[in-house]
Amino acid sequence: MAFKDMDLEKLWELFPMKFVDNTDNFSNIYFAEEKKLKFLLGSYIERISHIGSTSIKNIKTKPIVDILIEINFDDKDIIKDILLHNGYLLMNECINKLSFNKGYTITSYADKVFHIHVKKYGDCDELYFRDYLNENQQKATEYENLKLELFHKCKPNRDLYTERKTSFVNKVVNLAKKKYKGRY
Repeated sequence: MAFKDMDLEKLWELFPMKFVDNTDNFSNIYFAEEKKLKFLLGSYIERISHIGSTSIKNIKTKPIVDILIEINFDDKDIIKDILLHNGYLLMNECINKLSFNKGYTITSYADKVFHIHVKKYGDCDELYFRDYLNENQQKATEYENLKLELFHKCKPNRDLYTERKTSFVNKVVNLAKKKYKGRY
């Protein structure tokens, strides 16, 4: 059976959400994958960044490393082909973003799991969010508590979990953009 043949409930069962303590190992995993991606994509990358909860200090996180790759979006089809031919699965494609996964097997998670977000250079709210939470432990703890509460309320539904975090994330991004105006 292939992923495309599975309904969401089967996928959620196969890939349950879990949370772990954040460690420096996530940074090491990120840098190793960043090196691979830079080799594969070379000058197509305008900026590559570690994002998501594994990039935020001192909070529990799902053991999935999120990577933001900003590009000239005119090159998106070239990027898509390169990643597809090198073990990345295209999960979603929309007008302004490509989403890839790596580390999902037909039976479970691999040892290292990645979500790759390919966006137009400058479309980087995730960087503002990461920086703000890394500099504001109280807000980071509030985010951690929200994630753990939603995990218990929404499991196994990942989509609902993500949807219910959106308001908090948007508020933090707006605060961060005011504080770090022009940073990115």
